[in-house]
Amino acid sequence: MTSSDQTTASPDVAGGSILSCENITKSFLGVNALNGATFDVPKNKITALIGPNGAGKTTLVNILSGAMKSDSGTTHLGSVDVTNWESYKIARMGLMRTFQLSRELGGLTVLENLLVAPKVQAGESLFNIFFRPRLQRREEQQNIERATEILATYGLYELRDNRARELSGGQKKLLEISRGVMAAPTVFLLDEPMAGVNPALIDRIGGYILDMKRQGMTVLMVEHNLNVVEKICDFVIVLAEGKTLATGRLSELRANPEVVQAYLGEVISASTTN
Repeated sequence: MTSSDQTTASPDVAGGSILSCENITKSFLGVNALNGATFDVPKNKITALIGPNGAGKTTLVNILSGAMKSDSGTTHLGSVDVTNWESYKIARMGLMRTFQLSRELGGLTVLENLLVAPKVQAGESLFNIFFRPRLQRREEQQNIERATEILATYGLYELRDNRARELSGGQKKLLEISRGVMAAPTVFLLDEPMAGVNPALIDRIGGYILDMKRQGMTVLMVEHNLNVVEKICDFVIVLAEGKTLATGRLSELRANPEVVQAYLGEVISASTTN
């Protein structure tokens, strides 16, 4: 298969996992951020990636999404080896991500932020602009209708004409998530979606993530709120010192002495009583 063929291929989701990495390593100035991380993400499930600060979680998300290259190891999206592909190629394969700090397009309106999300739009082709304008207009109208529906679902419809930079921190989180949903991803990587938001919004975002699963998406989320992990996640991956320490359900991992020792045992114990 040629490089260009790989870019537009669809991952094979017939097996049990849709995203996997094996022996991923990454170092910065001689310090290992990742030291052999290996795991599979089951398809159409919500998987949490947890671990102490400095475990390498965000570095791993950056590598999986193509924002950063690994030093060694392999990454597969379905049956396709996407190791160290550019981020736009991985996005075309159906993998989207959010960031710890929201990255909205501040100068665009809330609605326009969603309209840029769909992949391979007819209006991106000069041929369509000049020779198939009705196709372009029809697709644009369909995208506007879908974006409007998503904004209504995420409580942002009334703000659709506001500049994205004018939103509050919580609203920017919702905008980034809704923009990812607009792209119709197969796999959605969420980097600390609950960080810095109020408790009421945490519950709402948890509900939205459950809806993603019902819509057929696979979600991998970096998250420190173990109450949220227990409520909505089907599977948990524990990362420590750049390596996969354990996998399973959170209830099982609480009984694992290595996990308790590595991941601030008092945090895991505290979540048991909440």
